[in-house]
Amino acid sequence: MTKSESKYFNTARMMDEALIELLCKKDIQYISVKEICAKAGVNRSTFYLHYETISDLLEETIEHIQAEFQKSFHIEAGDFIEEIDKMPLNELILINDKFLHPYLNFVKEHKHIYRATINNPGIMRSEAKLAALYEHVLGPIFNRFKIPEEEHKYWLVYHINGVMAIVLEWLKWDCKEPVEDVAEIIENCVRTKNAAGIEEPSI
Repeated sequence: MTKSESKYFNTARMMDEALIELLCKKDIQYISVKEICAKAGVNRSTFYLHYETISDLLEETIEHIQAEFQKSFHIEAGDFIEEIDKMPLNELILINDKFLHPYLNFVKEHKHIYRATINNPGIMRSEAKLAALYEHVLGPIFNRFKIPEEEHKYWLVYHINGVMAIVLEWLKWDCKEPVEDVAEIIENCVRTKNAAGIEEPSI
């Protein structure tokens, strides 16, 4: 990294942190560029050198948060994707404590960021990210469980929307319930057994 790249990175990080700190106190629609600059110790011209709007800064902040989120799991995403075809089926059931607890703890720790994204859904580029998730992870998992391809879209929306609805409800109540309780609720809602007593696939 060159000196100029390092300076750019440090300035951007300061504005990311300033936005996060402000989001702890108020919703994003009430945050001004002036406040962000004052908190980060930069001037307005520096802000507009990096971003056109606060939403641009929020998008960058979310990307930074998501990178940190991935580090909270003890498995590399690329490694997991490469192993999907070889893993035992029980290891492909992703609705479990191993995945839910880190996820929910992270949401609770960064709840102000998640609330901000609810009011700015376009920033998350949800459709593109969901398509990538399906292509690289969920689609191959559904195939391993021999779910007919024409049914994939229904499994996808059921699991994604179901989990997110519970998380959003939890956020609405300021994440007061313990992570363990919410994880158990999610598991009970989406993990079912078929007539043979075998758990159906779950993301």
